[in-house]
Amino acid sequence: MPGPSSKNAAAARKNAVARPTEVQASALRRTRLERGMETAQDYVEAIADLSAIHGEARVVDLAHRLGVSHVTVIRTVARLQRDGYLSTKPYRAIFLTEQGSQLAEESRRRHEIVIAFLRGLGVPEEIAQTDAEGIEHHVSPETLAALKRCAAARR
Repeated sequence: MPGPSSKNAAAARKNAVARPTEVQASALRRTRLERGMETAQDYVEAIADLSAIHGEARVVDLAHRLGVSHVTVIRTVARLQRDGYLSTKPYRAIFLTEQGSQLAEESRRRHEIVIAFLRGLGVPEEIAQTDAEGIEHHVSPETLAALKRCAAARR
């Protein structure tokens, strides 16, 4: 005889509404694409920050700022250079290309909108900063616009 927990599970399955396959597949494709861009966005944003502070971005500085090994930075920088976001020469600093600068600015703008929204909800600054690091990469332009409107209305 089924126990109470299996009755609850059966009831939950009966009441569950399945998303259409196309909707779920589209959402998952978008999420995978965004995950791939997340690293690029983090790197170009960090390179822009380091360049503004120090006039250049070096592998060791990026590794320290991003909390990864220098080997990880070297591999990622090579990929981002191949993709057109960075330019670098052996034993030299790393610089953003025009495409990289645009991505860095867009990433910074998204980050600031998410922080403003979270702070408007009463989230403490440090937590808002941390949470924004994840959220900024995974919201659609429509959701970001809604967050921006909501944050502006709360001021």
